[in-house]
Amino acid sequence: MDPSGYAGPSEKTVKPLTPEALAAFKAAQEKAGVVYISRIPPGMRPTKVRHLMSAYGEVGRVYLQQEDAKRAYLRRKYTSTKKAHYTEGWVEFKDKRVARSVAEMLNAQPIGGKKGSRWRDDVWTMKYLPKFKWNMLTEQIAHEAAVHAAQLRVELSQSRKEQRDYLKNVELARVLGKRAERKRKNVGDGEAQDANDTVQRPQKVQRKVEDEGRAQVLPKEKRKKPKSDPNPDAEAQLSSVLGSIF
Repeated sequence: MDPSGYAGPSEKTVKPLTPEALAAFKAAQEKAGVVYISRIPPGMRPTKVRHLMSAYGEVGRVYLQQEDAKRAYLRRKYTSTKKAHYTEGWVEFKDKRVARSVAEMLNAQPIGGKKGSRWRDDVWTMKYLPKFKWNMLTEQIAHEAAVHAAQLRVELSQSRKEQRDYLKNVELARVLGKRAERKRKNVGDGEAQDANDTVQRPQKVQRKVEDEGRAQVLPKEKRKKPKSDPNPDAEAQLSSVLGSIF
């Protein structure tokens, strides 16, 4: 139970009750009645609620529930009101008959008060809770607190899981990026090597053709017979013929 929303007798640890005192306490609890207020006027605090309700009967304990933390944060951020706001409350009357009559009398009625009072024109919205005791309220609040804590644990666990998955995906993206970069680099080097091979291959073919042509020309030259020297007999005959003529 939130101490800031509680207004009532102190709940400090005391000595164990005697059987007579315990019986009297149980009888008082059975006699008490609880009124539920579904809307608390803005700015009204537990002490003010106790003061207003005390005008109609003896009041035991009062508890007001503060607004949601997120809503309170937004209100403090975007408005000038910084004080705590309460959304609903419970008022314990010592006598359940008084509690019932107060709820029936004040429900849907103006709060009233002096002229110019802050809550003069506000309207009460309350209901008597039959067979509802204060210990039920404390158990309900404890249960809601436990549920809220469990939800927070689940949300934190989910947040940690999402964070781990995000970091894992970031690392995976980094590894894949490096792998793709190496692949692009290897592909670029391979294309450059292919271009060099393409340039060098025609040169080798040309050299091979030239070598083959040269090899074909040389045997022909070798096959050519050298010119034979003039025959001496033919020259003598030619000289005799010329001599007979002249």
